[in-house]
Amino acid sequence: MSLSFVSTLFQRLALVLTVACAPMAAHAAGATAAAPATTAAGNAACPDLLQRQFPRLQDEKPQPLCQYAGKVVLVVNTASFCGFTPQYKALEALSAKYKDLAVLGFPSGDFGNQEYGSNKEIAEFCENTFNVKFPMFSKSSVVAGKGDLNPLFADLAKRTGQSPKWNFHKYLISRDGQQVLSFGSKVDPEGREFTQALEKLLQQN
Repeated sequence: MSLSFVSTLFQRLALVLTVACAPMAAHAAGATAAAPATTAAGNAACPDLLQRQFPRLQDEKPQPLCQYAGKVVLVVNTASFCGFTPQYKALEALSAKYKDLAVLGFPSGDFGNQEYGSNKEIAEFCENTFNVKFPMFSKSSVVAGKGDLNPLFADLAKRTGQSPKWNFHKYLISRDGQQVLSFGSKVDPEGREFTQALEKLLQQN
């Protein structure tokens, strides 16, 4: 083996070690690599509107709304004995159709005697009558003057200038929480007006 060959071999080895050790040296000096971008809902920043929690309808266990961050969120005040109650079927269909949509139901008895008295009764009705699978939360008040106002609905009314006038009022919240659209009870969740607005929000990053 010639001396020149050995010299060349050692030079190449030194170069490999220099390249390999550079990242470790940077880390030791406190340098940090840029974090990879992510679009997963669970890792998205949580909008202010969703930074709260509510009891789940079925067992009243607190549920953080931030678990839906990164999705378009549809908030609806529901009731079991209303002319618009069949909209449950359309809401469930939307929930199943769009994976980046979170439909959240909030039962309320604010508009006449149109809701059961207990969360257990409401949960049984939703499951047995309409096979509702999207998240539902404990019964609450959704308009001012009817009881302890649900803070989410207070913020939604403030953002849009529109409070629910009846059951099945619908609010669409963009992924980043900056846009909130309001739709009255008569607007069909599967109708053109609503689905066009929904799909426009779904197309936004």
